[in-house]
Amino acid sequence: MATDLDENTITAEAFRRLENTPDPRLHEIMKALTKHLHDFARETKLTEDEWMKGIQFLTATGHKSTGTRQEMILLSDTLGLSQLIVAQSHSRAKDISEQTVLGPFFVAGAPKYPSHGAEIAKGSVGDPLHVRARVVDADGKPVADAVVDVWHAGADGFYDVQDAKWKLEESRLRGIFRTDSDGRFSYWTIMPLYYPIPTDGPVGEMIRATKRHPYRPAHIHYSIDVPPRRPPSGRLRERELGARGLVREGRLGADRLRDALAAFGRWFDMMREPLTQLSPNPLRWKANQERSLRVAERLKADGEFCGVGL
Repeated sequence: MATDLDENTITAEAFRRLENTPDPRLHEIMKALTKHLHDFARETKLTEDEWMKGIQFLTATGHKSTGTRQEMILLSDTLGLSQLIVAQSHSRAKDISEQTVLGPFFVAGAPKYPSHGAEIAKGSVGDPLHVRARVVDADGKPVADAVVDVWHAGADGFYDVQDAKWKLEESRLRGIFRTDSDGRFSYWTIMPLYYPIPTDGPVGEMIRATKRHPYRPAHIHYSIDVPPRRPPSGRLRERELGARGLVREGRLGADRLRDALAAFGRWFDMMREPLTQLSPNPLRWKANQERSLRVAERLKADGEFCGVGL
């Protein structure tokens, strides 16, 4: 046991006290965490006052969290840690669409709709948006019977679940589709609006202190489940192909917030400017967007979403 502890020797002693950790993975994580924390304090020459402010910030972040709000996850999101974990856990080939964070507004058991023709706005007011979509494998071949969850904010920037009177059976701006024999599905909805992350807590204070904006650009979420199937090579197991394969956000790139997401996330390959055209009803217009989603290795699913008139 070291008896002459100082700012340089204390790290080795902290490592020694972790040596009896029975779980190898826990030991690895705790040792790395200790090393980086100590290195951080030394590199920045952290003062006692700054250390205490950090403790108070983390304490307040915990206190702000509730059963319906996770300020700690929001902190992780805004520091880029959440997306880092997702990216390294679901790495894909260069031309394959990347996974992104699921977000807090996904709801299991959303209404199911036919492959084509559904209107999921359900009375929500906004500019009409028609979306065509296709799911294909890494070779560009269509994937039939893929189950696709879709959800997005309304024209006011709020999700349906943020309504205090929300009920699952009254869901709007979300739905579940199954691709047809050509891997396609389509639906009508409305254009979503950008919206801010919650800023009434410690994370909001951090955002303001660092002169960052709190907004997320307008986007649509897609979560794709690929039906289990046996790969031709036999190298991948069926269960690997049947897992939930893709959570993506298709960004509608018309707003100027697109280059600096408050919560990070992978979306640059998905950004599209909406195109507009007149419909037979002059009071309505249609917005278009198109992009392929590519998933390889474990899931080999691909989605393309686009609008009318392409």
